[in-house]
Amino acid sequence: MIAKLKGLLDETGVDWAVIDVSGVGYLVHCSARTLSQLGEKGEACTVYTDLQVSENDMRLLGFADGAERDWFRLLTQVQGVGSKVALAILSALSTAEVQQACSNGDAATVARAQGVGPKLASRIVNELKDKAGALPGGGGMAGGAGVAMPAGGASADAVSALENLGFKPAVAARAVAAAQSELGEGAAEGDLIRVALKRAAG
Repeated sequence: MIAKLKGLLDETGVDWAVIDVSGVGYLVHCSARTLSQLGEKGEACTVYTDLQVSENDMRLLGFADGAERDWFRLLTQVQGVGSKVALAILSALSTAEVQQACSNGDAATVARAQGVGPKLASRIVNELKDKAGALPGGGGMAGGAGVAMPAGGASADAVSALENLGFKPAVAARAVAAAQSELGEGAAEGDLIRVALKRAAG
């Protein structure tokens, strides 16, 4: 799977950009926030990507950073939230605002996004409330329990792995944050999980 593109900004539209990587143009669909950070045509840029494949379509989504991509993946797990709606939410709100809204059950804030009605907004915050603390969102707190957010895609994946093993979101987030503090920002997912498991079990 394509995880990241680094090249030159070739062209942009309302919700997309073409990134030229060694002569190959990749069409990536982006939030308004990501588009605003790509720079001018011809400039070097980097986007983190997610490939979505369905029966009738295959599209590459581009994000300014790993945190936005993590939130996109989480949002699209909610029933009724496709890629367009998720990008609309990330266009209207920063990842920190999305995280805070979900943590606080603030459906009205999520409903500010185009195409998101009150009912869908309520479903989003209800389903993601317990998971909001496990993803990076700009210095928020995990699970409302005073746990610093683990940053980066590897950390989010490690938290998810611990949750799948039965640990509560706040416990998983706390353990991964401690593991990352011990191992450093560049720690691999496998190492984070190994150390975090010891922390969580202890």
